[in-house]
Amino acid sequence: MRTVLGTFRVLEEVAFTQPAGVGELSRRLRMPKTTVQRALQTLWTAGWICPSGAEPTSWVLTNRALHIGQRALPDLGVRDAALPVMKELRRETGETAHLMVLEGDRAVLIEKVETEHPVRAVITLGSAVPLHGSSNGKAMLAHRPVEEVRAIVGDHLDRYTERTIVDWAEFLVELERVRERGFATNSGEWRSDIAAVASPIFDHEGRTQASLSISTPGSRMTDELRPRYGALVTEAARRVSATLGYRRPL
Repeated sequence: MRTVLGTFRVLEEVAFTQPAGVGELSRRLRMPKTTVQRALQTLWTAGWICPSGAEPTSWVLTNRALHIGQRALPDLGVRDAALPVMKELRRETGETAHLMVLEGDRAVLIEKVETEHPVRAVITLGSAVPLHGSSNGKAMLAHRPVEEVRAIVGDHLDRYTERTIVDWAEFLVELERVRERGFATNSGEWRSDIAAVASPIFDHEGRTQASLSISTPGSRMTDELRPRYGALVTEAARRVSATLGYRRPL
């Protein structure tokens, strides 16, 4: 079973990083090169990957993966793709995982996996939060052109707490930071008692219509935990994006 799971991990990482070599895959997956090499040979034999050039030193997906994915995509919604990953996030962090989608000028909560802590960040399903004052909103906006961001959000950035970003120049700098590190943060910018980190989910066309977040009471999102949770939610959103058929640009 471990060998099979390892082979699937290699397949997913090839999909994320193609063309991918043995050394890079070994580093990213923290697996021995010999194990990665055996997995690549198995996937090549099965027709899932092939060398990107004349020599088998780097690998890409074949059309086999595309054909299988096209069968799954019409029936697979973002909620179905995200829910298992959200449960893993909750197990890893002990905190609430939220899935939000972009609707007009708001981010709307469509799924959540609650923490078992008695003190929690409470947001009901169907609730809408402001894009510029939430980590989910910033995550979904960060990969859009500036003109589109302005058209979605509007000219005026409302203030919700003393930490809300209400200056457009500052907000655009914040979106650039989100793109660079892969996740957005929120430290009491919408509600003073809530902190969160979020990462965008890309669909098979590369659009960001959804995002995944870890939300906590403000006191539990320490400066030490924030980058760790950010890395976890970024990887989780990346996995959901891959399930939806997203292929990162080379």
